[in-house]
Amino acid sequence: MRPGAISREELEPITGALRMPDKSHIAAPGMLGSHYAPRAALRLNAYEARNGETFLGFGPDAPKTAPNLSASGSLREAAANLFAALHKLDASGARTIAVMPIPNEGLGEAINDRLARAAAPRT
Repeated sequence: MRPGAISREELEPITGALRMPDKSHIAAPGMLGSHYAPRAALRLNAYEARNGETFLGFGPDAPKTAPNLSASGSLREAAANLFAALHKLDASGARTIAVMPIPNEGLGEAINDRLARAAAPRT
C-alpha cells in the first residue's frame, strides 16, 4: 500500500490504523525510493525559484508567472495535473524544478509521496 486517491483519513475509519509496507520487500516499481522521476532534479517545499531553477506553484499564493498545479489550491486538481506538469517542465529543458509545498493531508499525502519519489536520488 502507498498513499493514493482514497486518503488515509477516509480509509482508517473502515480498516483501522494503516501502516506502510516493509521497504525490504519491493512488490511493484511504485514502491522504489526513486520513481516517477523526471530528468530534472526536484527541490521540494520551495517558496521561490533559485537561480537556474524552474518553479512549479500550488495554490493562490503561487507566482502568477509560474505553472500552477491548482491555482485554487484543490488537491484533486493538483493530483490530476502533477505528472503532466512535471513532464512539460522536464521537456522544457529545466535542470531543476522547484516545487511549492503541498499540504500533507488527504490527497496531498499521495501527491507528496510521488514528489518525494521523483526527487529521490536515482538508484
